Formats: sequence, C-alpha cells, structure tokens
Amino acid sequence: MVEKAKMERDATAMNLNGAMMYPDMNIVENASTSKDLSTLVAAVSAAGLVETLSSEGPFTVFAPTNTAFAALPAGTVETLLEPENKATLSGILTYHVVSGNVMAGDLMKMIEEGKGKTSFATVNGEMLTAMVVDGKVMIKDAKGGTATVTAADVKQSNGVVHVVDAVLMPAK
Repeated sequence: MVEKAKMERDATAMNLNGAMMYPDMNIVENASTSKDLSTLVAAVSAAGLVETLSSEGPFTVFAPTNTAFAALPAGTVETLLEPENKATLSGILTYHVVSGNVMAGDLMKMIEEGKGKTSFATVNGEMLTAMVVDGKVMIKDAKGGTATVTAADVKQSNGVVHVVDAVLMPAK
C-alpha cells in the first residue's frame, strides 16, 4: 500500500533537472531539493521570505536558476546576501512573484488577448511584461532585461513555479 501511494505521488511530480518537484510540497520545500535553484533558496532565506513562500498562497514564482544569478555582475549576489541589503534583496525577489496561480496556458491567453504581450503586477508592486519571441515565453523587466521561461507549470501546494534563465530587476 505504501509503495502504491509513493508511485501515485511520483506520477504527479515533475522532474526538474534531476530534482523531483512534488505538487504536495510548497515552493520553498521543492526549490530546496533542486541543485539548480540553490542560490534562489539562499537568497529567499537571506531576505526573510521563507515563511511567506511557504505559506498558503497561491503564488506564481518566476524562479531564476543558479546560472541566472551567476550572470549578474561579479559580486552582486554576495553583496545582496549581506544583512544590510535585506530590503533590496527582498524587493528583487518579490519582483519575481505574482499573486495567484498563473499557469502557462493562462499567460499565453493573456498574451494573445494583449495582441502579443501582457503586463501584470508583481508582489513588490512593479510590473512585468510577458511576450512570445521565437516561440518562447519571455518576461521583460522594468529595466528592459529579459528572461526566457525554460520550464513552465511546475505545480506546488501553494502555487506554481516557472523557471527562468535570468534575474529580473525592478526599477527601484
């Protein structure tokens, strides 16, 4: 019976670069199992957002990979992780979060209805813009930078994660 329950749970999970993402685990629990999201997990912890992103939600998170963080100018991540930069780090991370469940199909519909792009508010209050470029969903930040969604609809118990290949930067 236990083996059957495990098989059923595994059938609903998504493999994200070798880490199983289970829809009955929350955003922080799942991200903590992924070696590709370890910088994000460290940043969420340093910003004091673990409790928030472990709460009921629902949240949609555009989750930057370790490679995305590594592409920032040298020393940026280390500086942001310092306690005196907690507010700045929190602002950047909450810029990657949208209230509610925004599944890929919903986002595509919003883009179509917006005649090729759509804008939506993040938890930090600033806007992101989504569009399709060469068949891929791109997210444009307030500074004109873009991130490509590399994995979509990773279901969580408290929302959904879309993995992105760049860190999105708010205007402030």
